[in-house]
Amino acid sequence: MEDILNSLILLVNFILIPGFVYGCQLAMGALGITLIYGVLRFAHFPHGEVMALGTGIVVLTTYVFQAQGLSLGVLPTALLALPIGIIGTIAYVLLIDRCVYKYYREKKASTTTFLIVAIGVMFMSNGLVRFFIGPKDRNFQDGERFIIHANEFKEIFGLSEGISFKTSQGLTIIITLISVSLLFWFLTYTRSGKSMRAYADNEDLALLSGINPEKVVLMSWVIVACLATTGGTLYGLDKSYLPYSFYQILLPLFAVAIVGGLGNPVGALVGGFVVSYSEIIVTSAYKKFFNYILPESLEMSGLAQFLGTEYKLAVSVGILVLVLIFKPQGIFKGRLV
Repeated sequence: MEDILNSLILLVNFILIPGFVYGCQLAMGALGITLIYGVLRFAHFPHGEVMALGTGIVVLTTYVFQAQGLSLGVLPTALLALPIGIIGTIAYVLLIDRCVYKYYREKKASTTTFLIVAIGVMFMSNGLVRFFIGPKDRNFQDGERFIIHANEFKEIFGLSEGISFKTSQGLTIIITLISVSLLFWFLTYTRSGKSMRAYADNEDLALLSGINPEKVVLMSWVIVACLATTGGTLYGLDKSYLPYSFYQILLPLFAVAIVGGLGNPVGALVGGFVVSYSEIIVTSAYKKFFNYILPESLEMSGLAQFLGTEYKLAVSVGILVLVLIFKPQGIFKGRLV
């Protein structure tokens, strides 16, 4: 019985908790992509760099606050710096929209043109982030690091394995639930949210109904900046801040948005967990798990992985390709890709 409990704890510790946390982080990023595609109708390739920029501002502000002795006790100081990061990100995305996207929007530019422009903005943003914030790996975790520590869990229950639950993981789950709830409440029950949905469903009919398109665009970018900065900060707290990692995460984010249904916020939320658990289940090592449940004569010597951790991006690509081939509208009904 003890071996079975130890094996279950391994699954909770290395698959269930990390998969759920990573799924929340992907969902926060993918919600921004799906909102832009649904409302403004183009693929926002610079989204990873927007997350990197917002998180970078939070990191630098956190350092300033820490130098001044400001903190939140057991909670990370990054939460105190998060509003400043959000404001900076809002200013940046609105500046890019006014200087770049608005021109092509007024010219009724084609999807291909917007695609090329977005890629250009992505490379420009990439350079700006590295120039002002730097390419180094930064860790801005402070406060209490663990809610549940593995060693304490082992002592209490007398088991060989222990559950470890970090403060950053708990914050990720709580803040994601709050953010997503507020977003759906805004889109469902507020007049501005209904205007955004109407504009996304039928732009011409929305304009005839008196909806101000510039107001819709402004609200969309503000929401996207909030989600991107919050999601990026949670990702940085859980792991570390490395600008290049946000460039790498762009592919999983688009995979999440497309799997769930591009343009569908519910799909982005569900798609986040589909992609996160797929990556983690396929690349995790199951040696200890099988050694607990199998007889000693069948003890495994290898890592018992389906794929190495370096193939995580390949898992996202595989899921993306399968969805594009067999169900291009995604799990939930989204716009055709």
